[in-house]
Amino acid sequence: MLNNLAFGIATLLIIISLIVMFCILLVKLHIRKIKNYTKVIYEKDLDFQKAINTTIIETQEQVLNNISQDLHDDAGQQLTAINFQLENLKIDAPELREVLQPISSSIAGLAQSVRSLSHSLNNQLLTKQDLFKAIAAEAERLQKNLAFPIQVTIDDEIKKNFTSNEKIVIYRIFQEIMNNILKHAAADAVTIELTNHSQFQMKITDNGRGFDVSKTTNNISLGLVGMAKRANFIGYALEIQSQPGIGTTITLNENTH
Repeated sequence: MLNNLAFGIATLLIIISLIVMFCILLVKLHIRKIKNYTKVIYEKDLDFQKAINTTIIETQEQVLNNISQDLHDDAGQQLTAINFQLENLKIDAPELREVLQPISSSIAGLAQSVRSLSHSLNNQLLTKQDLFKAIAAEAERLQKNLAFPIQVTIDDEIKKNFTSNEKIVIYRIFQEIMNNILKHAAADAVTIELTNHSQFQMKITDNGRGFDVSKTTNNISLGLVGMAKRANFIGYALEIQSQPGIGTTITLNENTH
């Protein structure tokens, strides 16, 4: 009798244990299913965000390419035509040569600036260039119209083969940073450091008025967020350090994770 009772209890315990184990297994399978489902949704969301970012960047680049073409074909050609007319006028009226020469030189300089600006906006030209040389050339173009120095330091012992997207996004972030400095910083010195050892890094520092990163205005905030999103699109990270009255340092790093 006792043996039968003991056997019955043991059997019941075994059945209960099996039921509990089965329930635990079901819960684990359900949790795994939820995790996999969440992962799929997250990946699809990332793909969707990447698709949106790609479309936005492609649209922006197309607009910039159109502007570049207009500058080259319209403004550039008109300036060339005006300069040609001035040269003819100097031949027809030698007595006006001395008066017209400064105007002719200014127009020639303006035509060169328009040409350089057109090239800086055209991503098709950019993707065929060395990225570091393109940044240095743009800094040189900006320097011509500024009273303060822009110092460019390039350390690229290890050559990195940038993709077209990387070139375009890095260069546009560089342009946006420089545009912000010229519009808002009131700086009298800018340094640009480009390194390419274990990973790519672009660091741009100005000694301007600086700002409180946590209390940026809408325009500045939107610009910074836009640059950060562009950087994230190509797997890079943007770091901003700034203090009022001291200046700002913006660093673009290649993520290694």
